[in-house]
Amino acid sequence: MGITGDDSKGLRKRLFRQRTHNSRRVWLTAFSIASCLLLLRYFGVIQSLEWAAFDQFFRLRPPEPVDERITIVAIEEADLQFIGQWPLPDTAIAQLLQQLHRHQPRIIGLDLYRDLRVEPGHEHLQQTYRSIPNLIGIEKLADQYSAAVLPPPILSQQRVGFNNVILDADGKVRRSLLYWTTQNKTHESFALKLALGYLASEGISPQPAQNPNYLQLGQSVFPCFQRNDGGYAQADAGGYQIISNFRHIQNSFRTVSLTEVLTNKVPAEVFRDRIVLIGSTAPSLKDFFFVPYSSGLLTTVAQPIAGVELQANVVSQILDAALVGRPVIQVWSKVTESLWIFAWTLLGASLSWRLRKPAKFILSVTITSVLLVGITYVAFLDGWWIPVVPPLLGIYGCAVAIASYIAYQQEGLQRSKEFLQEVINTIPDPVFVKNQQHQWIVLNDAFCQFIGYPLEELLEKSDYEFLAQNEADVSWQNDKIVFASGSAIENEEELTDSRGITHLVATKKSLHKDAAGNLFLVGVMRDITERKRIEEELKRTAAELLRSNTELQHSQDRLRYLAYHDSLTSLPNRKLFYDHLNQSLAWAKSNNLSLALLFIDLDGFKQVNDTFGHDSGDFLLVTVAQRLTLSLRGSDIVSRLGGDEFTVILPGIAKAHDAAAVAEKILTTLSQEFDLNGQIIAVTASIGISIYPYNGNTQETLVKQADLAMYQAKQMGKNCYKFA
Repeated sequence: MGITGDDSKGLRKRLFRQRTHNSRRVWLTAFSIASCLLLLRYFGVIQSLEWAAFDQFFRLRPPEPVDERITIVAIEEADLQFIGQWPLPDTAIAQLLQQLHRHQPRIIGLDLYRDLRVEPGHEHLQQTYRSIPNLIGIEKLADQYSAAVLPPPILSQQRVGFNNVILDADGKVRRSLLYWTTQNKTHESFALKLALGYLASEGISPQPAQNPNYLQLGQSVFPCFQRNDGGYAQADAGGYQIISNFRHIQNSFRTVSLTEVLTNKVPAEVFRDRIVLIGSTAPSLKDFFFVPYSSGLLTTVAQPIAGVELQANVVSQILDAALVGRPVIQVWSKVTESLWIFAWTLLGASLSWRLRKPAKFILSVTITSVLLVGITYVAFLDGWWIPVVPPLLGIYGCAVAIASYIAYQQEGLQRSKEFLQEVINTIPDPVFVKNQQHQWIVLNDAFCQFIGYPLEELLEKSDYEFLAQNEADVSWQNDKIVFASGSAIENEEELTDSRGITHLVATKKSLHKDAAGNLFLVGVMRDITERKRIEEELKRTAAELLRSNTELQHSQDRLRYLAYHDSLTSLPNRKLFYDHLNQSLAWAKSNNLSLALLFIDLDGFKQVNDTFGHDSGDFLLVTVAQRLTLSLRGSDIVSRLGGDEFTVILPGIAKAHDAAAVAEKILTTLSQEFDLNGQIIAVTASIGISIYPYNGNTQETLVKQADLAMYQAKQMGKNCYKFA
């Protein structure tokens, strides 16, 4: 049974509707799980998992080289023993600063609270503060957790930066404060002060970015953190925060001890033209913080970093971003992140639905997860924090949900198969049942006998494994129609059994659904080979009659054409000329237009016949007809009345001059020499012109007037035209 163009369009529409119906569950599952994940994400339920994944990306990133622009002077336990006092006395701090200043660092950062005097040496320290203009001290701004700590009184506000640290709920530092406004006064952070002092020597200063609310330094823009950026949910976004792009905590900065500096054991090159940070690393002082590198999947004890190392990390991040364009951590908008999460959840649902075999199912979920992690990790290396945990949860959630649903379907399908097998074995006609994968799942005894294979070989197999290719194609296509439309169809198709005998069968296929929602196709067959043979004989007879009728119609059309056209030139003959003239007159009258009739007679045609013979004369007439046709408009009508007489109807002319122009064109065309089988001859024409309505209102009058005008043209010397 063939499929017409309309049937094909209808089939495509039904298949599209069926695919849409089948995918509705996939979309619904993906949408539901993605929506739940977005809600959980909004309320911070999975925030810790996203932080853990973010931290893991840091730990997987290759270590970066030591930042030679920064040197840390660490106050270690041995230094405390060497000095013998904590807090360090002012005289020790003064000696340290003077020693460092002699080595000409670009800027010095004192990451120690010095709001109170610690004798001895307070006046000495005050004088040291005044003598080192590139010294930056620290203060602590008051927050909801602790009171403020004032900077050294002698240092102006331009030489002080706050060192407040933002801790996430799990106690780790992932964000850095650059600016903080308190009591309508904007403060700069300690790390930003140091970085700006270093960059000023490079000719770089803060600039407004394309977004005027963002800071730009050199090559990079530092996006201001918002409360729901990245994996955060309802976080405190006060001040100007950025997400920190930490260096590796091991061997990122050159570190020397306080004792080594005071005893002059460190070469001057370690400090010259660098940022020197002074701070405590002694465990007893407990100035430590946890960062993404502090813990890992295999570590049992978290490894914190000292506060001075944390400040060095922030300074290094700012310098790298401004000078060499090292990525600043950025995030997508919430809409983009939501679409990203939904897309991966939908992909997981689609793969889980399509690949139902356990091995393929597990492999596809694993590959998809690895691909997701790989993409987000590569994006992280380029400075983007893209959600990875919610999409992974979406993929696994869809996998579990759809696997559970498929298991439920399979159980219901097995019960349906057992019931159907009992029912259809009582039917004498061949009966089969297929699943949505077009596999036979239930067959009665009559079907097995008809096709010639045992039941065990046919179950869970498709048409392509037992039928010829073309037969399987037809059966598969009809199955798709039933699954797509849900309506029963009857069709006739060929089926070759195991013995090689081809049968013509009539098959009725219908769609059914069991209590579990499983769809299956039921087909009932009947052998109609003999009936089809008789029908084919009748069709052949009908085809012969139709062909005879068509040939007769063609003959009638040919006779009709010959009756109205000149057999030599194929131009309209006299009868068709009068029909055209009558129609043109009626059209001219109804549209209030003029019409011209040209009556053409060849000059000297008789001499051509007498001199060169009638064959040459006929050839001349054919050539004249071709030249007339080519020299006129498509709407103009050329006819041959007989002999060497031709007419031209010019419908819809504006004035008589238009007819004269056509006549002149014809005279010019026909006056050109003719080549009659090697004989060059010259023939001219005489043309008479009558105009409707000036020369008459009827075809007889117009023809008579044009004919008389033609004879007058001949009397005037031929090769000219004459108006009636």
